[in-house]
Amino acid sequence: MKIYLATGNRAKAAEMISVLAGFGITAEVVPLKKLEIQSESLEEIARVAAEHLPPMDAPVVVEDAGLFVDALNGFPGPYSHYVYKTLGCRGLLKLLEGVKERRACFRSVVAVKTPSGRVEVFTGETWGVITHEEKGDKGFGFDPIFQPEGSERTFAEMNLEEKNMWSHRGKAVRKLALWLLERCTPGAPA
Repeated sequence: MKIYLATGNRAKAAEMISVLAGFGITAEVVPLKKLEIQSESLEEIARVAAEHLPPMDAPVVVEDAGLFVDALNGFPGPYSHYVYKTLGCRGLLKLLEGVKERRACFRSVVAVKTPSGRVEVFTGETWGVITHEEKGDKGFGFDPIFQPEGSERTFAEMNLEEKNMWSHRGKAVRKLALWLLERCTPGAPA
C-alpha cells in the first residue's frame, strides 16, 4: 500500500516513513500547501488541514504535534513550532528555571484523507519530563529536553527506531497504519 505525506519537515517525515514501513506501507512526501488554522486543539488543526487537501489517488496524511508543559499551563501546546523557532530549547528551559514540577506531554495528531474524501484522526501521547539541560544531538525541535517516562534518555539521545517506540508520533502513526490496513486495502470500505 502507498500513501502520501503532506509535510515539509524532513525529520518528521523520516519518523513516519520508518513506522509505516514496519507495516508494509510506503509513503511518499508530497509538496502540498496545507491550510494551517490557529486553534488550541491539535485535533482541529490536523482535521481542517486534511479536509482542505486536494483529492489524491491514495490516502494523504498530515500531522500536527505539540509539547504541553504542566507547569506552564500546557504552553507551548499547539504553538510549539513557533515557540521553538523563537525561544528554542534554551528559552523553554529558562522559563522553567527554579521549577521543580517539570512534567510534560508530547502529543501528535495524524489526520488522513482517503481518495473518497473521508477524514480520520489518530492521536498519540507520550508523558515525560523536561530535563534541566539539553542532552543528545539527534531528532529535532524540543527532543533534547524531553525525557519520556520510563527512559533514562531524551528523545535526542535515541536513534530513530528507539524514538519511534517511545514517541507520540510513533504511537499515532501506528494507529493510522492499522486503520489503513483494515480500511483501505482492496475490497475494504474506504
